[in-house]
Amino acid sequence: MTLAYAYNAVVISKSMEPIIESAEWYERGVALRKAGLLKQAMEQFEKAANDQAYALKAHAQMGLCWKSSGRYEAAVIAFRKALQSPTSSVKETVQILYVLGRTLESLGRIAETLEAYRWIRREDPGYRDVTQRIQQLSSRRPLSSGRKSLVPGSRMKNMIRSWQSLLRLSK
Repeated sequence: MTLAYAYNAVVISKSMEPIIESAEWYERGVALRKAGLLKQAMEQFEKAANDQAYALKAHAQMGLCWKSSGRYEAAVIAFRKALQSPTSSVKETVQILYVLGRTLESLGRIAETLEAYRWIRREDPGYRDVTQRIQQLSSRRPLSSGRKSLVPGSRMKNMIRSWQSLLRLSK
């Protein structure tokens, strides 16, 4: 076998491999996540996230995988990436903010949680149990007792600005 023939055989075999669309990567990831194969699911979602049309859904699903495996900080990062996707609608933004809020709540990051829930309440006042959660968390929230805030002021301001721009873009 000559070198040129071997090269052509590799090129032909590679070109004959099925082309997998982002939708298929995403669907495979969903099936794997439902089966409890979180690591394999995240690999599929990472591939789907390379397509801007699937970035929001794929990052949100990765967040759910991280959350299911108890890696809440990684889940927060994935949910925030999903919120940065330019293709999000108000409905999707509200859904992701809710799951982000629940994750932040699990981490005890009350100020950030309240901010997420308040954005949801502004956009969809009757969404799930947001009003009750805000009331419950507000009553637990420490009053200015000299304790340092859970979220630095500039970080919170940046987060608010980013959520405002996300919500404006999705309308």
